[in-house]
Amino acid sequence: MSGTPPPWDDAAAWVTDGGLETDLIFHHGVDLPGFAAFPLVDDERGRELLEHYYLGYADVARRVGAGLLLETPTWRAGAEWAASLGHDVHAAAGLNHRAVDLVHALRGRLTDLLAVRVVGTIGPLGDGYVAGERLDPDDAASRHLPQVAALAGAGVDAVTAYTLTGAAEAVGVVRAARSVGVAVAVSFTVETDGTLPDGTALADAVRRLEREAPADGYLVNCAHPDHVARALDGGDDGGHNGDGHDGHDGDDSHDGGWRSRILGLRPNASTLSHAELDAAETLDEGDLDLLVDRTEHLRQRLPALRVLGGCCGTDVSHVAALWAGPPGRALLGAR
Repeated sequence: MSGTPPPWDDAAAWVTDGGLETDLIFHHGVDLPGFAAFPLVDDERGRELLEHYYLGYADVARRVGAGLLLETPTWRAGAEWAASLGHDVHAAAGLNHRAVDLVHALRGRLTDLLAVRVVGTIGPLGDGYVAGERLDPDDAASRHLPQVAALAGAGVDAVTAYTLTGAAEAVGVVRAARSVGVAVAVSFTVETDGTLPDGTALADAVRRLEREAPADGYLVNCAHPDHVARALDGGDDGGHNGDGHDGHDGDDSHDGGWRSRILGLRPNASTLSHAELDAAETLDEGDLDLLVDRTEHLRQRLPALRVLGGCCGTDVSHVAALWAGPPGRALLGAR
C-alpha cells in the first residue's frame, strides 16, 4: 500500500464528475484533438470551461451532503499521448502540474463542502476502447511513470487510472504509483458482454492485481450498467476462479471477495458498444431513468461502493439524477 492513506478510507460517499470530453465536444463545441482536454489548462476560455464544469459537480455534492472528488482533466496527458499532440516530456509534466494547480485552486473555493479531494487522472497507453498491444507490467510502469510522478509532485491526494483494457497495464500503473508513494485506484472498462476489451473477466483482472500489485481500490467506467452487471456475473461460475483455487466466489458482502474491492462506478449513459460509440457522430445521452435504475441494481451488489459519477455521454444532469435517486440516497445513508 502507499505511504499516504487513500482518500476513500474515511468511508464517506463521494461525488465525482461525468463525461468531461463528450460534454465539452457536444455541449460546448470544443475541438479536442486526440480526445484530450488537458490543453485547455493553458487557454483562458478553456480554464473557464473547466471551472464551470467542476463547479456543477460541486453543486451536486453540496445539495446531497457528500464529499467531492475533483479529478484532473489529464486522461490523455500521459507522456506518449501528449507527444502525439506536440508536447515533449517536459511540457507534458508542466501541463499535468498546471491541471493540478487548477483543481487545487477550485478546492480552495469549496470550503463549505463536506470534503474535497484532488485526484490525478491517468488514461490508458492505448485507445481505451480497444485492447491494443499486449503490455509487460514493468514496461507499462516505466511508460506511465512520468505522468504519475508529475501528478504526485503537484500534490494530488491520489491517482486513478481510467478506462484500462487489461490487467497487465493496471499492474504497471500501480507499480509506478508505489514507486513515488502516491495512493492509486484502477478503473477497468468492459464490453457489452462484461469482459475487458482484451477478453479478460473483470473478476480475474481484479484478482490478478490483488496478487501482484494491489491497488487502493477499483472502479469500473465507460460502460452502461447493464454491461457492468454482466461483468459482476462473471465471477460466479463456481469453477476455477483464477486466484489459485477452486470454488464459488460467494456473497462478497460477507467473504471479502473481489466485488468488495470495487469502490466506484462511472457508467456511460448509452447502451451502445464501444465500437458504436466510437463511430457515432451525435451524442447518445441514454435513458436517464434506465441509468438510475440499473445503477441501483449494481449498487446493491457492491458492498464497498462509495464513489459515483459518470463517463461518456453523461453530464451533471446524469450525475445529479444518480445522487438524487436510489443509488445516491443509499450511499449517503450508509455513511
